[in-house]
Amino acid sequence: QVQLVESGGGLVQAGGSLRLSCAASGRTFSRYPMAWFRQAPGKEREFVAAISRRAIYTSYADAVKGRFTISRDNAKSTVYLQMISLKPEDTAVYYCASPDGSNWPPPLSGYEYWGQGIQVTVSS
Repeated sequence: QVQLVESGGGLVQAGGSLRLSCAASGRTFSRYPMAWFRQAPGKEREFVAAISRRAIYTSYADAVKGRFTISRDNAKSTVYLQMISLKPEDTAVYYCASPDGSNWPPPLSGYEYWGQGIQVTVSS
């Protein structure tokens, strides 16, 4: 059974930084892309960033380009999201996700496995 567990969220002032982590278990981590999504209050869940199996390719939402960096450590079965220059509009529950297949890029509809989510709050 695939499990994804996020950590590292919290409250930060605008302009600050946070690093989210997501520990995966239940299948061979290095075989699959990983991604981060977020959902703000009253809004639909949206794509944030994704990374290919060997970290050769990455993809970002326009709203976070240049501020967020996704990375992974296959030896630790962990994916990270480094967030800098945070804005109040980045406030959301952040979810780690992984698709069922290994192709790149994964279709947005292909994300089968999700973490429980972690709150990130950016105060102005």
